[in-house]
Amino acid sequence: MSETVTRPPAPDFAAITPEELRAYRDAENRFRASEGAREMLGHPDPGATIDWQQVPLPGRELPVRVYRPVGARAGHRAGLPLVVHVHGSGFVGTATQCDWTNSHLAVRLPAVVVSVEHRLLDFDTPLSAAADDGWDVLEHVVRHASRWGVDAGRAAVFGESCGALISALTAIRARDAGLRLEAQVLVNPVADTTATMLDYPSVTEYAHTPTLSVPQLELVRRLGVPTGADDRAVSPLHAGDLSGLAPALVVVPTRDPVADHGRRYAERLRAAGTPARLAEYHGAGHAFLTLPGVEPQARAAQAEILEFLRAALVPGGEAF
Repeated sequence: MSETVTRPPAPDFAAITPEELRAYRDAENRFRASEGAREMLGHPDPGATIDWQQVPLPGRELPVRVYRPVGARAGHRAGLPLVVHVHGSGFVGTATQCDWTNSHLAVRLPAVVVSVEHRLLDFDTPLSAAADDGWDVLEHVVRHASRWGVDAGRAAVFGESCGALISALTAIRARDAGLRLEAQVLVNPVADTTATMLDYPSVTEYAHTPTLSVPQLELVRRLGVPTGADDRAVSPLHAGDLSGLAPALVVVPTRDPVADHGRRYAERLRAAGTPARLAEYHGAGHAFLTLPGVEPQARAAQAEILEFLRAALVPGGEAF
C-alpha cells in the first residue's frame, strides 16, 4: 500500500525563514507529486509516455519532465512539434503538478512537451536564474532537435503563473537570438515584478484567494528581485520592445489577483503589433488549469490551448 502524503499547512509567507521555506517546499512538492493529489490535479493521458531526463546546461544539469505520444521516439521521422513548458508557483512547484495538461497536449497535438523543473526562488536564487533555465532548455532542445525527436521549426513556449512570466521572457530572448517560435501560451501570467506589482484593481479585489494571495506575491518579489537587481529585466510587462514576438494566447481567470497583469500584457503585445488573443474564464481562480478536479473550466481552457497550438504547430493536422 502506498504511503498517504498530506498537504502541509501554509506558512506565514510574510515572515518565512529560509529553513521554513525549504521545509514547506519539500512537503508541498511531495504532495503535488503524490497519487493522492491526482483527484485534484488530474490524471495523465494514458496515451502519453512520461519520464524525467537531465539536460546538460552551462554550469549545471537540469531535470525536465518529457511527454511523448506512445510510439513516438527520439529521431522519429522529421520530428514532432516542440512545446517547452514551465510550471507555476515560483518558490514552490514541480513539473509533475502539470501532468494532466502536458500529457494531453502531447497526445492530442501530437507533440513532444518538455517541462522545465527550473530552479525555484529562494533566498539565494533570484528570478533571473529561473528565467535562464527556461531559455537555456529551449535553446538546448532546439539545437539538438534530432536527438529529441522534434522539429526545430515548429516550437512554442507555454507557462502558468510565474512559469508564464518565464515563458514570456523566453519568447523575448528567442526573438533577440533569432530563434523562431510559432506560439506562446501564457496562463494567469505574473507579468510585473516591479514596485507596481500590486497596483492593479484585480490585486485589490482578489487579494486573498485560496490559490494566490498578496503575501505570496510579495514573497515572489522579495525572493525573485533582490535589492539592487533590475526588476524590469524580469517583468515582461515593462519590456522595452514587444514587437516581432510569437503570436500569444493569454489565458486569464477572472477571480485572480494577477488577472490585470495578463490583460495589460495582452494589450501591450497588440500595441506592439504582436498578435495576442485574450481568453478570459469568468469565475475561475488562479492556477485553475492545473486543478481540473475542482475547477470546472480547466477542461475548456485546455481545449482552447490545444486548438491554438494545433493551428500554430500542426497546420492541416498530422498523425505520427
